[in-house]
Amino acid sequence: MKDNILDLSKHDERDPNPWLALFLDDSIPINQTTKLVLMRDNSSRSVRYLLPFIEVGSKITMFFIHIFKFFFPKLINSSKVLHRILAWGLKRFVSPDANLLIFRHFHIGTEILQFIGGNIPNVKVAGDPLKPRNFEDVKDDLFLKHDLNLYNFVIRLNRQLREKNITIGPPEQMNLSMITEDQFDHIDFPDRWTNILDLRSAIELFTPFYQLFLTSNDFIRASNSLQLDETIAIYASQILGTPGHLGLINNKHPMVPVTTYSAAYRLVLHGLAAETLHEVLVKMKLNKNADGVVMPKR
Repeated sequence: MKDNILDLSKHDERDPNPWLALFLDDSIPINQTTKLVLMRDNSSRSVRYLLPFIEVGSKITMFFIHIFKFFFPKLINSSKVLHRILAWGLKRFVSPDANLLIFRHFHIGTEILQFIGGNIPNVKVAGDPLKPRNFEDVKDDLFLKHDLNLYNFVIRLNRQLREKNITIGPPEQMNLSMITEDQFDHIDFPDRWTNILDLRSAIELFTPFYQLFLTSNDFIRASNSLQLDETIAIYASQILGTPGHLGLINNKHPMVPVTTYSAAYRLVLHGLAAETLHEVLVKMKLNKNADGVVMPKR
């Protein structure tokens, strides 16, 4: 299937390929490389044969870890060990397509926060840019920092908005200098016979490790951070002056948290939401440059 995802000559009207249909459809803004690898990932053997078993096993394991952490909340807590396990697992067992989607997410997430911070006058929100280039970068608490960045960004931003009595709105001149068109052709992901896990299977397998090696606060905060998709999308819509892309957000209502057992699925939706918003910004930048508008430097 990996080689035939775009083979229209093999289209069978009695048995149409759903992933080919979604790849050809352009109703949702998304990077074309991302769309290709996501459709290949969805059609992989790992999704068909491994994911159903992994999902069940992951939730059962999380249930017992939940009980264990209730009685021994501080017995096993090590973000460093967790991220070494994640780096090792990503490198040896996750497919190149899934790794691309995971690594790319940190880059576009960083750029989206920089876009919001860079387009609100009189506001300066210092952050911790996360743009991993290899598996060694994962070991530096990459996933934990990603979650912390989101909450710290919201807190720092809104503290300044309140102190300075600022309302977010369209700026006089849009700053898109931080938005890139990175296709990730500079990262050579491993493609050995063991690199077979699709994106959702990898997340389902890693989630129990996340729960085990982080404190309860860190794990619950990481799960709840997914619902900040709506918050970040609203900030972006206020800057862009249009709410159109809000319809693409599925992780909503951050003030009403949901169970951590659905974190893996919602994490995939989180990645898709980030990709669609980033593509909207990329197209805006390309259109402005094509019209001869000089983008302000950051």
